[in-house]
Amino acid sequence: MTTTPAPQISLLLADDDAGIITSGKMLFEDEGWSVSVAKSVAEVIRKVEKQEFDVALVDMNYTRDTTSGAEGLELISKVHEIDPDLPILVMTAWATIDIAVEALKRGASDFIPKPWENDRVVQKVSKMALNTRSLRKGRLLQAEAELHRQENIPDDFIAHSPAMQSVMQIVNSIGPSEANVMILGENGTGKSVIAQLIHGISHRAEGPFISVNMGGLAEGLFESEIFGHVKGAFTDAKADRAGRFEIARGGTIFLDEIGNITLNQQNRLLRLLETGEFERVGSSRTIKTDARVISATNAPLKEKVADKSFREDLYYRLNTVIIDMPPMRDRREDVLPLAHHFLSRLNRKYRKSIRKFSSQAEKVLLDYHWPGNVREMNHAIERAVLMCHTDEIHAQQLMLEATTSSPADIESMSMEDIEKLLIQKALKRNGGNVTAAAKQLGLSRATFYRRLQDYGI
Repeated sequence: MTTTPAPQISLLLADDDAGIITSGKMLFEDEGWSVSVAKSVAEVIRKVEKQEFDVALVDMNYTRDTTSGAEGLELISKVHEIDPDLPILVMTAWATIDIAVEALKRGASDFIPKPWENDRVVQKVSKMALNTRSLRKGRLLQAEAELHRQENIPDDFIAHSPAMQSVMQIVNSIGPSEANVMILGENGTGKSVIAQLIHGISHRAEGPFISVNMGGLAEGLFESEIFGHVKGAFTDAKADRAGRFEIARGGTIFLDEIGNITLNQQNRLLRLLETGEFERVGSSRTIKTDARVISATNAPLKEKVADKSFREDLYYRLNTVIIDMPPMRDRREDVLPLAHHFLSRLNRKYRKSIRKFSSQAEKVLLDYHWPGNVREMNHAIERAVLMCHTDEIHAQQLMLEATTSSPADIESMSMEDIEKLLIQKALKRNGGNVTAAAKQLGLSRATFYRRLQDYGI
């Protein structure tokens, strides 16, 4: 049985004594740690502002004098203003009780005299690093829980049709890898479910799965949502906030509707994907991310690349593997199994005991074109479950005829049915491009997205 190696400890070692720096660096690097050194108070401040460390091991005396510890005490206060979570292990050859007590009051985690005992200092730093990571992980998980209340993937995922079997072969092949994945397909085909399936069979399954509707992010909120911000970065920034990539560290981030972000947003996202680094809004500290990226879109990205509305280099960064999700009209073998799956789930949700669909209802389900795909089916069956007061759903309770009506039947349609039909036609005319369809109908993108959700499109 193989075990996953412990993450490398990131240590900041600060002392103006070259001998301490040399011997300490050798000792800690022999432990397999990443060691960054600083020889002055100013250098410590610069490094803490630029990078996140697990532990800081700092001297108490620098250029001002060699005995008072005053510089070390001021340094502790300054470091904790920048990173309140960073544990500080202070050291000095002039160990006194008074200095130790004052260092702890200023926020130091522990105190060690020089010359240190190698085993003791390694043990202390290791313990502090573990506590730091537990604290930071707990905060990220809390932020994740507040942002995402997602349902678990159903165990009885439906993929009987040849079209979906091909998709599942790709999912099973690339799931355990670290490859970035792009999922293409019409609205409502289940792109987000496939993203969760890939995450669930990956080595990151125990990590977070963070979903972001990129198409719904306003330009002014993009950086704050994706990268996070620090308190005071802008008017409404009342506290520090982790961005989605930071929360997704060690897991998977799902960038839905990636084809609808602006060129400016594309530039900022590309830089993150190229370097694996970013800064929160209002901060110059660099944060490293370790998240697998899965993206999805219904937009014709190759066409957008050709007309320069989507960056070619970003396109290739995202699409190491491409999965094309088939529409429901190409999944006839899945229609009835999916319908029964939704019926079972909705029975539990609404505490009903509907046993089946009538034969005519099943025929309607099979004959319907499903322009809104799986999402539309879920909405249609939920509506039927709510209207059904017997143990069998009948064809008329599915209410699917209206969306297949011709223009000649428009007088018999409700306003909602007409609006739904217009939205579907606008999407079809624009090749599934949400932004273009919304503009054609005179709707804002946010309003258009709400309509898609309301109508199960």
